[in-house]
Amino acid sequence: MTDTEDESRELSLTRLIDAPREKVYRAWTQPDLLVQWFTPKPWTTLRADMDVRPGGASMVVMADPDGNEYPNPGQYLEVVPNEKLVFTDAYIGGWVPSPKPFMTGTLTFADEGGKTRYTAVVRHWTVEDRKAHEAMGFYTGWGLATDQLEALVKTL
Repeated sequence: MTDTEDESRELSLTRLIDAPREKVYRAWTQPDLLVQWFTPKPWTTLRADMDVRPGGASMVVMADPDGNEYPNPGQYLEVVPNEKLVFTDAYIGGWVPSPKPFMTGTLTFADEGGKTRYTAVVRHWTVEDRKAHEAMGFYTGWGLATDQLEALVKTL
């Protein structure tokens, strides 16, 4: 696969968050914090179960404004505290394959003068999956969620 082919399946967002990276990382790895910011309003995050370690499972359940629930199982591939998280929905925990893998996310948290250079890169299995994620509102949704993340970490 060429770099061009890989980029055609990728979406990304980068922000400078006005908080130390330890706080931003905590908000991504502590269930009680994640449920406060993860889903762009008016959606909500009902619960998050997270075993944050390589091979650990996660389950984040979101709800739309009508109360319909959307469970999102996944598994952590790489965990570098305060620096990097890599997770995927290709596995639903215990290395059990997902019936329909969609994406792998890589988050990096870099110190930039007491602030955090936060980068989220989402790689999809197919170009069609990337296009579908973009059409679902990736930039708006992840952007709003990142705004909510920043507002929360400023209070920690």
